[in-house]
Amino acid sequence: MGDAMALSSSNSKTAELDAPLHALGFEIEEVSPSRMTGRLVVTPICVQPFKVLHGGVSALIAEGLASMGAHMASGYNRVAGMQLSISHFRSAAVGDTILARAVPVHIGRSTQAHHYRTPLHRLASAKQRMVHEPADHHRSWT
Repeated sequence: MGDAMALSSSNSKTAELDAPLHALGFEIEEVSPSRMTGRLVVTPICVQPFKVLHGGVSALIAEGLASMGAHMASGYNRVAGMQLSISHFRSAAVGDTILARAVPVHIGRSTQAHHYRTPLHRLASAKQRMVHEPADHHRSWT
């Protein structure tokens, strides 16, 4: 029952904060100016024709989490992105779980930079194991 309540809370939090992420099934877990986290189970709706996670979905997650963190860190002022750079070091297939985390690496008077990582979880032999080759994403804000 506790897990179901947490899942319901996470789903409604995502729906309220970022409709495009919610539409893909992303679940926001932690919301603060110093750390944004969430997870996505890779489904057929978010893969490219080769059945691996679409890079645009990775960019959407990075953009969404960093935008929310930057908005809070700015004192809830309007923020606008300057640059998004993404490197994928490992693919994620249908059924994999992407754990996403965005943290600020610089919060200045007029710019911010956030670092975004996505460790990958795969189901293997009915138990989860962590793959330690995350994708790195950097987002700068004004």
